[in-house]
Amino acid sequence: MNHDDQTDDGGIDIGESDGRATVRLWGEIDASLRDQASAAMVELATRGGPYVVDVAGVTFIDSSGIAFILQLHRLAIEEGSTAILRDPPGLVTDMLELIGLTGAIPLEFGVDGDDAVDLAAAPA
Repeated sequence: MNHDDQTDDGGIDIGESDGRATVRLWGEIDASLRDQASAAMVELATRGGPYVVDVAGVTFIDSSGIAFILQLHRLAIEEGSTAILRDPPGLVTDMLELIGLTGAIPLEFGVDGDDAVDLAAAPA
């Protein structure tokens, strides 16, 4: 993805780690990133899963950001693959809990993909 369209406040980019497409979200994830989210979905749909959604750097997320994460999860399911939410801060897990989706998306915690441990639920 082109990094020129990133904002100072937040952004979305795509890389790869351990054979999995990694979608990194950082900063404020809201409707202002709709174009980046759409471009990411197109790229990921052509690339295929499994997907890691790294949200460790998210400082704010609104309903459009949560919708993007859910779209990634749905895309993975439709492909018969997986999407894992990596290092979600409390504000992300709180939003998922608020809408009744705690546990719907597998969580992964760790410093990086090599040291990650899959957990069924976010730490308290």
